[in-house]
Amino acid sequence: MRKNQPTVTSELTEATSPNLGFDYDIAIVGGGISGATLAAALKDSGLKVALIEALSQAAAVSRQQVYALTLLTGQIFEQIGVWDKILPKINKFTQIYLSDADHSGIVQFYPNDLNRDHLGYVAEHGPVISELQAFLNDCPNVTWICPAEVVKVDYQPDAVVIEARSLSEDNSANISDAPRHKIRARLLVAADGKKSQIREAAGISTKGWKYWQSCITTKIKPEKSHHNIAYEKFQYSGPFAILPLPGNRCNVVWTVPHAEAKALAELDDREFLAELKKRYGDLMGELELLGNRFVFQVQLMQSDRYVKHRLALIGDAAHCCHPVGGQGLNMGIRDVGAIAQVLINAHKKGEDIGSEKILKRYESWRKLENLTILGFTDFLDRMFSNKWLPLVALRRLGLWLLQNVRPMKLFALRLMTGQTGRHPQLAQR
Repeated sequence: MRKNQPTVTSELTEATSPNLGFDYDIAIVGGGISGATLAAALKDSGLKVALIEALSQAAAVSRQQVYALTLLTGQIFEQIGVWDKILPKINKFTQIYLSDADHSGIVQFYPNDLNRDHLGYVAEHGPVISELQAFLNDCPNVTWICPAEVVKVDYQPDAVVIEARSLSEDNSANISDAPRHKIRARLLVAADGKKSQIREAAGISTKGWKYWQSCITTKIKPEKSHHNIAYEKFQYSGPFAILPLPGNRCNVVWTVPHAEAKALAELDDREFLAELKKRYGDLMGELELLGNRFVFQVQLMQSDRYVKHRLALIGDAAHCCHPVGGQGLNMGIRDVGAIAQVLINAHKKGEDIGSEKILKRYESWRKLENLTILGFTDFLDRMFSNKWLPLVALRRLGLWLLQNVRPMKLFALRLMTGQTGRHPQLAQR
């Protein structure tokens, strides 16, 4: 157990008059990885930060998600100062194999294509968020307010006033007697996920759609070594990814139409493993199922705007994409790098960090870049999740070109590893 646990504050002094000044410069709603990373990125900024999270610290760590992290995400964590604690608890992958259904051709990517010794990382949620929490415990400018939920936001000309209600450890609240806290900040950052209540309450609309597919994720232990290879196997029904975890475990991300996902979820473990083996193949021998299976619907979403007066959206609150290629969390971390740079530079110049003029710098930076990734993942899924012969022939030609035409291969690899686009100062090596 850690000697120092993240500080949790449940009592705050109310700021009832605009003449009393600010309790915080920035209030971040959502203490998941994106929100916590932003707070960590602001450690030495001179800005006072409140981090409001609905889950207790223990509940946040217990989530079972697994992420593919790009090289750029690793660079951002490194510059923040938390990477040396996270890296020993996650896994590097050193090769990427792309294949299409029953076609024998495989596109292979290697580290020497980028003059690196690896191509990315596979991380479980627990180690990443726990190290961020521990890091923030040593940040005197950051205060955790959790578990608590935001019940009211008042955007004023020179401030934003947030009213939060304390929750119990099981995330329940007795509305009649739960303590309420009112804080006054210069800026509110919404990092509260794709169903962001902050975004909806602010009247920011979104565009996008739910796919015809659902995603099944589970962990397995293969008989043979995974050799730190990440696989993306495009099946006619949807992408099938195998991500190598520490301890010779793998995380499977299996995308199929809704009805098939429902049927797979209802199979017993033996029947599910038999179906899994058909997609998995024999490359790693027999498979052992570890833990539960999780099913979620796949969707694409882009917010019409990322900022308003005294409000900014980051991560899934601003956008979400198809899981193919594992870009979702990485987009959020790039949001963090961008907005941290904008806010720190504005603060140094004495500018109002909550003004829409300043926040537009962040939106103009990230919105188009995120739209590019959203379009890329949507294209991949639609291109490969079908049996239409002209598209089958076209995509297999594309895979051949990726394997044999170096400039195309290098561009695709740079896109997958986060090396394209504008890099924030936090990513400078």
